[in-house]
Amino acid sequence: MFLTISTTGTPERPATDLGYLLHKHPEKAQAFSTSYGTAHVLYPEADAERCTAALLLEVDAVALVRRGKGKGRGGAPNAALAQYVNDRPYAASSLLAVALSGVFSSAMRGVCSALPERAAQPLPLRVEVPALPARGGPELVRRLFAPLGWTATVEPVALDSEFPEWGDSRYVRLVLESEQLTLAAALRHLYVLLPVLDDAKHYWVSSDEVDKLLRAGEGWLPAHPEQKLITSRYLSRRWSLTREATERLELVRLAEADDSDVEEIDNAVGAESEAEEKPTPLAVQRRDAIIAALGASGAARVLDLGCGQGQLVQALLKDPRFTEIVGVEVSMRALTIASRRLKLDRMGERQAARVQLFQGSLAYTDNRLKGYDAAVLSEVVEHLDLPRLPALEYAVFGAARPRTVLVTTPNVEYNVRWESLPAGHVRHGDHRFEWTRAQFRDWADAVAARHGYAVRFVPVGPDDPEVGPPTQMAVFESAPATMTTPNEKEAKAA
Repeated sequence: MFLTISTTGTPERPATDLGYLLHKHPEKAQAFSTSYGTAHVLYPEADAERCTAALLLEVDAVALVRRGKGKGRGGAPNAALAQYVNDRPYAASSLLAVALSGVFSSAMRGVCSALPERAAQPLPLRVEVPALPARGGPELVRRLFAPLGWTATVEPVALDSEFPEWGDSRYVRLVLESEQLTLAAALRHLYVLLPVLDDAKHYWVSSDEVDKLLRAGEGWLPAHPEQKLITSRYLSRRWSLTREATERLELVRLAEADDSDVEEIDNAVGAESEAEEKPTPLAVQRRDAIIAALGASGAARVLDLGCGQGQLVQALLKDPRFTEIVGVEVSMRALTIASRRLKLDRMGERQAARVQLFQGSLAYTDNRLKGYDAAVLSEVVEHLDLPRLPALEYAVFGAARPRTVLVTTPNVEYNVRWESLPAGHVRHGDHRFEWTRAQFRDWADAVAARHGYAVRFVPVGPDDPEVGPPTQMAVFESAPATMTTPNEKEAKAA
């Protein structure tokens, strides 16, 4: 298996910077042991104008069989000879993707202490894969790579050059070119899409493959038009893993919605709602209302569920009443931005002890969320499809069960007061729905009844006599310990 990565440069920024970014010296040929053979890294050319790094993987077919990977699709044994005579040594596959991530692991993460600014910048890149299995043909190759910013040249390989009437094989020669991608992004694209095009994994696919897919697909896979095909093939069409990955990717896509658009809408609503010279933005009014409700509840340990880029966490840190603040977010990109916003790397020891951020999905129960005084779901529920709300409901109200839960969501009735919002449109493109006051009350009352909470409703922003406030907030307070929830009654009866 063979793959090359090339770039061009200038005297000020020589192409040989590629060696720093890959953490492999251009003047050395290096070999690395893998589970399936030996990976070699060498540089066919390396000067200031052009530099090419080549990854060559020598597959040990005997070792592959001895590890139990000489089986066909569905686990059925191949013919004895086919275990040793196949395309594995020659065609790019999941084995090359594994070698790519192992040999260039730092580059794939975008880590380069020598040239950190270079690692974060797009490069003129050319990637060539001489033999790539393409189940789906050249058109599928283009559909996978074009949305990512690549110009793909795909040349089908004939079954036999002496007999052109036999037609093309399932293999192609692939050349990818781009000037708008970082090296890390390029490597992550290859890591995911090489096995997708081969439509096979040559090792056991377990649940940790979902985490690998989401890490490598961060920033591009959630919005990819072929996301379903990529996810299914990458996970060897295992239905349970594919479903889990699809749900998590959907949550990531929603969480990575441009918060600036939401802030812009909130600011506009706030500006049109008040006749003051400097109206308070609705986003600020919402945070103030949340902090006031948390203070009134006596909460000290607070969860911000779906914390996004950390605006509320930052506000809570300024209030000494809150001794422990935890931000939970499914998007690593949003958590990175939140960490920078909070300046966690420069925070004093005492302040740092009050806050932590971690990745988590609200669609699943998480023992880390138990034992807190209060939880906040600020502008979160409307980003979920309605069928996913019961899972969130149970994870928060049933499993984590904080004493107080605050839920804020837009009031769709108020949208008519925002002149620049077209009729019938929601406030943000990623909102799956926006509730009327009656719909929100019905949902909140039902949740409270199912889980033993009392609920009251608080307007956020100017409370219009006709259409209500721009934001509606439900304050859930858990029932006294002596009370038995409907769910507990059913369990006892059973």
